[in-house]
Amino acid sequence: MNPKILIVDDQRDICEILEFNLANEGFSVECAYSAEEALKKLDISCSLILLDVMMDGMSGYKMAEKLRKGKNDIPIIFLTAKDAENDMLTGFSVGGDDYISKPFSIKEVIARVKAVLKRQRTNSYNLDNRIVIENIIIDLELKEVIIEAEKMILTKTEFEILVLLASNPSRIFTRDDILKNVWKENPYITERTVDVHITRLRKKLGSYGSLISNRTGYGYRFNLPTI
Repeated sequence: MNPKILIVDDQRDICEILEFNLANEGFSVECAYSAEEALKKLDISCSLILLDVMMDGMSGYKMAEKLRKGKNDIPIIFLTAKDAENDMLTGFSVGGDDYISKPFSIKEVIARVKAVLKRQRTNSYNLDNRIVIENIIIDLELKEVIIEAEKMILTKTEFEILVLLASNPSRIFTRDDILKNVWKENPYITERTVDVHITRLRKKLGSYGSLISNRTGYGYRFNLPTI
């Protein structure tokens, strides 16, 4: 079954262009012209959302935030006329997987959709079923992180960053190392994106977030707790 893309944009001409080109690439496509309509149409058949940021009614950011709070981890690529760094960081902070500025190239949109879906499908690690570090349990089979008996809600990207660092304790990973291991063949992701995701990951890990440290000028590493 071909992946189904839900396009959410209040500009119908943009929806039509995206729908036509994505359908030509073999995707199943459905359009919604508001966040409210999209939430009604969204179901388990959808593989990815192309989500406009600025819409009447609920914004794209609010919709993404609502989905993530509801524990829905469907990949989201934001589409926006804004290109300021703060807007990009906002998109990632509410759980976005990628961010494309308008006007965009159709080839770029298709490439990013394929890259995000590939990351979603690929299991990047060939490790034992669990990584256990003190009160942290990283279940590689169930893709879950449990800290002190409480399940943490992480995005796929956050989970893969944590597995990469925690499975190689004390090794320093440059931002480029992390990009190559987690984002792999996507050439559109910048090193700043790594910082944003790690900041968000640390926050979700709470008091254990400090185990991920930054060596200025080098990169990030996972420190084993001291006894």
